[in-house]
Amino acid sequence: MRTRMSLALLIVSGLMLSGFTVKQDRNMNPTQSSNDSIEAKIDSLLSIMTLEEKAGQMNQYNGFWEVTGPAPKDGDAALKYEHLRNGRVGAMLTVRGVDQVRAVQEIVVNESRLGIPLIIGFDVIHGYKTLSPIPLAEAASWDLEAIKKSAAVGAAEAAASGINWTFAPMVDVSRDARWGRVMEGGGEDPYLGSKIAAARVKGFQGNDLSDPLTVAATAKHFAGYGFAEAGREYNKADIGTSTLFNMVLPPFKAAEEAGVRTFMTGFNTLNEIPVTGNEFILREILKGKWGFDGFVISDYASIEEMVVHGFVKDEKMAAKKAVEAGVDMDMEAYSYVNEIVGLVNEGKLDEALVDDAVRRILRVKYELGLMDDPYRYLDAQREKEVVGNPAHHEAVLDMAKKSIVLLKNERNLLPLKKNGQNIALIGDLADDKNSPLGSWRIASDDNTAVSVLEGMQKYKGNKLTFVQGAQLVVGEESFLTEVNFNTTDKSGFPAAVKAAKNADVVVMVLGEHGFQSGEGRSRTNLDLPGVQQELLEEVYTANKNVVLVLNNGRPLAIDWAAENIPTIVEAWQLGTQTGNAVAQVLYGDYNPSGKLPMTFPRNIGQTPIYYNHQNTGRPEDPQPGADMVWWSHYMDVENTPLYPFGYGLSYTTFKYDNLKLNKNQFEMGEDVQVSVDITNTGNYDGKEVVQLYIRDLYGSTVRPVRELKGFELVELKKGERRTVNFTLTEEELGFYNNKGEYLVEPGEFEVFVGGNSVETLKTSFTLGEE
Repeated sequence: MRTRMSLALLIVSGLMLSGFTVKQDRNMNPTQSSNDSIEAKIDSLLSIMTLEEKAGQMNQYNGFWEVTGPAPKDGDAALKYEHLRNGRVGAMLTVRGVDQVRAVQEIVVNESRLGIPLIIGFDVIHGYKTLSPIPLAEAASWDLEAIKKSAAVGAAEAAASGINWTFAPMVDVSRDARWGRVMEGGGEDPYLGSKIAAARVKGFQGNDLSDPLTVAATAKHFAGYGFAEAGREYNKADIGTSTLFNMVLPPFKAAEEAGVRTFMTGFNTLNEIPVTGNEFILREILKGKWGFDGFVISDYASIEEMVVHGFVKDEKMAAKKAVEAGVDMDMEAYSYVNEIVGLVNEGKLDEALVDDAVRRILRVKYELGLMDDPYRYLDAQREKEVVGNPAHHEAVLDMAKKSIVLLKNERNLLPLKKNGQNIALIGDLADDKNSPLGSWRIASDDNTAVSVLEGMQKYKGNKLTFVQGAQLVVGEESFLTEVNFNTTDKSGFPAAVKAAKNADVVVMVLGEHGFQSGEGRSRTNLDLPGVQQELLEEVYTANKNVVLVLNNGRPLAIDWAAENIPTIVEAWQLGTQTGNAVAQVLYGDYNPSGKLPMTFPRNIGQTPIYYNHQNTGRPEDPQPGADMVWWSHYMDVENTPLYPFGYGLSYTTFKYDNLKLNKNQFEMGEDVQVSVDITNTGNYDGKEVVQLYIRDLYGSTVRPVRELKGFELVELKKGERRTVNFTLTEEELGFYNNKGEYLVEPGEFEVFVGGNSVETLKTSFTLGEE
């Protein structure tokens, strides 16, 4: 076994800068290392690395055996183990827990020639052990500080478990609810998505990346994956350059500006080129125009999949294309570790590109403090104290309450009275402790969510009767396989109807299973799965006082419910504290303030549907009431959404008035000051997300009918009135042309302010001289 002392002697003999050794570095406080000194150390280390070792740093393997157990003897696992020992692995994923990570780190540090530590990656999507709401639900809070804190909670628990890198946030803008991965992102809008992207990056990475309770973040999937054609997973993205620059790229740019240290490519093609081999977006934009100095990793085996796409002939050409495009690390495709050495030796790949990739990877390892202390994230006592800490449960409960959206509340069924009511709680999901955890929670334990039943049972003043009504899932619930739903068994309906008839209020918890959204979970229907719709209709026939609580990971098409059910609560999949959050909202201990980050369609045929669409040349019926068909519409449903972007009610009401600009004519470069008065006109204290939209009435490219350009979360006591101010600068008033050039053009602008993207006050101004 090669010791660290022999490593130090080896490096001393090969260094051009005297006095630098890896052993010495590991005794330093990483905060003492300036950027210049880090670059000098990387230069020195690169100078003594073999080509095989460089290719090794660019190689990431998935966990492949019980690390603390005996070493594997044959097969892929044995090969991976040998690669760890000879310096041909730079990172691993899904290895977790201090004992497991220490064991694999010791192999690399103690047995490889240079002892360069591994970076350990993991999908910390909405928490580690203690789970926050799914990211789409968090986006509904529009509360950037809460989202940042939520990410910090996940980072702390993951880092305490030996992980130092998360494959999050997913910042893909998506307009299509058929795509299962909408649950993982910030919704349909690039402005809101950009703010959320920055908040989550800052939450994961903190103020000091070497802090052992932070992790390096990953902006994914670069780029265009959220526009997968037909909402089908792994499909092509067929978009124009205007959509790319104005809709897709802004959240990635925001993540880069927030200091994100890694980017991940996607599985899609963009302009017929797999993004993993797309030099335009990776080298020209990301590493060129944006100056990103972290590293880029492929998605799982996406380098190898370029062969299947038909973009390259074989794995060797896939590796060459990916390196040249700007992918620095290969996730579990074997392509780099198998092919880079040969490509360079044959003169088919410039070693300078390899050096640049390795430099980027080593830079992040230095920033994480791993080069100073490979075991800085490995403290068993810290793991015990941090993972599942009660303060984390309080934080995710707060996040969950802020994520809930009140869609409808006729007859004021909510908030529920705390005494004297007979309440029927119906629905398989109401007693479910697994589904509310949501998708992408591979480190959490099954069945650890607080169920809605458990949350409501804490309120003792009412009689609460729970009836399942109908089983939702038939068979296994698994992250790796598709969920099967009960479509025939209605034997529980009579008991549900009986309970409803005897109740003052019925609370029905219906929706998707937590594993029905996420990667590989595309749908061609957005209705309530299984027999749930039939159950809802029969219960409603028995008792009209129905509160529908939705658990789902995407917008649903609930047109029947929206027309008939008096009260609807969008409760998403809220993670560990689901039941407590839902109960506190239902009983009025928390006044809901969430707003939709995605448009809800009336039916599946409207998708993709989104608020910031273009006007078209024929936006309206030229002769309303006449039998005219020559305008942009459907014959069987109106154009408007069921619930628009930014929509959400409260137990109180808000009045907007006195929308003002500081003037109506502005010179180019001048800021536009916008103010509006908002008054809490209801009977409860509450919070409102005040939203500002603009419309550039004409430009060198057609602009959307509305674009979100500002929002503020305002808390008002009942009867309180406040003035909210916004500033529109060139950053908000401009757009990218089809060449990716940012323009601010003179012309006429409309300004809209209100509580959602539709119900707004309106004013206008002129910018510059035409």
